[in-house]
Amino acid sequence: MVQVKINGGMLWVGGEAYPLRNISHVAQRVLTVDLGKAWKEFFTLSFAWLIVGGIIALIFDTVGPIILVVVEGLIVWGLVGDLRKPPLYGLILNTSGTQFDAVWSTREGEISHLLTEVTTALGRPDAAQVVFNVEHAVQGDVINQYGNHNTGKIQHGGSGSVGGR
Repeated sequence: MVQVKINGGMLWVGGEAYPLRNISHVAQRVLTVDLGKAWKEFFTLSFAWLIVGGIIALIFDTVGPIILVVVEGLIVWGLVGDLRKPPLYGLILNTSGTQFDAVWSTREGEISHLLTEVTTALGRPDAAQVVFNVEHAVQGDVINQYGNHNTGKIQHGGSGSVGGR
């Protein structure tokens, strides 16, 4: 759960503060699983494994077929896991030309309500305090890659050089 608080001209998302007067744009984004990619990966892995696993099953009489079935089951399990992932809804804030992914949730209603509260507070920054708990918050890294030149995950501590990991 992530607590979002609007108080004294500030928007607090967990431990991060955004001055309301510096927020220039508020939006909602949706991330969904690429179903085409998930199915393509499944068929590619299954085809490759059925060839390799078939050879293993022929070489090892008793254990080979068991290995073939178990690994194919794991491949199917990975596909089912990808297909069951819910869409993620995010509150996006632009401040001084920089875009921040403030909070993500598996519930669209939570982010829609939060978007309404933030835009209302932007119109009245000195209004009464609002506290909203995003109960279905998703935490983790969201990495945006544009083009095909992956640099990995970039970290920056605020001064010095940028380090990748």
